[in-house]
Amino acid sequence: MSDVPLIELGQGLKVSRIGFGGMALSHVYGPTDPAEALATLHHALDVGVTFIDTADVYGEPRPGTVGPAGTNEELIAEVLRTRRDEVQLATKFGITGKIGDQPGDTPTRGDRDYVRAACEASLRRLGTDVIDLYYMHRRELDRPIEETVGAMAELVEEGKIRHLGLSEVTGAELRAAARVHPISAVQSEWSIWSRDVEQHVVAAAVEVGAGFVPYSPLGRGFLTGALTKESVSSSMRKGQPRFDENFEANQEVVDVVRAVAAEVGATPAQVALAWLLAQGDRIGVPVAPIPGTRRATRVDENAAATRVVLDDEQMASLDRAAELVSGDRNLTFNGPQWVSAGRE
Repeated sequence: MSDVPLIELGQGLKVSRIGFGGMALSHVYGPTDPAEALATLHHALDVGVTFIDTADVYGEPRPGTVGPAGTNEELIAEVLRTRRDEVQLATKFGITGKIGDQPGDTPTRGDRDYVRAACEASLRRLGTDVIDLYYMHRRELDRPIEETVGAMAELVEEGKIRHLGLSEVTGAELRAAARVHPISAVQSEWSIWSRDVEQHVVAAAVEVGAGFVPYSPLGRGFLTGALTKESVSSSMRKGQPRFDENFEANQEVVDVVRAVAAEVGATPAQVALAWLLAQGDRIGVPVAPIPGTRRATRVDENAAATRVVLDDEQMASLDRAAELVSGDRNLTFNGPQWVSAGRE
């Protein structure tokens, strides 16, 4: 029996209140073990974490690969083969090369032909005939968002996708997109230490009736308090200001989270997730964070966050922690416009 409740994002899309971020099973966070990854995914479904998030660009590219790797989708397909009806499946398109390939200029496409081809490729890799939530991963900035969303809407009409999502869009972009077709979910980084989306994007999501899917809700692991300077040097966190030159300064944020965790008898990760769920309730936007992990025990820990209750004083303490953060959330191998804050 699942202990993870469902939540309705937008347009009738119901998902587990805590989801699973498939990028954690990719090589960007260090070497992976496919058998362990599959066991973790199956365990997630067993305990009710049924909202599985992937993307065509996730996974280690095979030698000679041109374009999105697709290997994370192929991994997810192994689970879908026998458990498709248990999963709320989300994937993404739009990034046309390997993440970090071209510093400051990671290529994207959003034209109709590409949207259609990317969707067909994801369906093949995933071994399914329909995607529950299909995201535009990143905008092609020189192309009107209305054009890209119009192409996505055609795929809804054809029954290939059920719901539309947008990742790292600005408030204005979200409103423009919603005038073309209803948007069910917005995915952007949002956590105790990354709150810029609250200035514009979250309000726009409320306005258009979209739910919010925070990625990196644990600050790429930092808010768990488990990272060391040595552990970040072997992943995509290497060389990033928050994790490198500001590593020690940002321990002040972790100290706040740890203090609240001690008060409520929870782990720092559970407190960070519980804050997001409560913040969504305060603002009036449905929230389903997608923490990623490689271990089944962490899945259980994250799922239990739905039972953590924070009082007003604890929420206020965690709110103030954002003021202690040193370093920007954007990854430096991408340009500032890669995230919504760089375009607002």
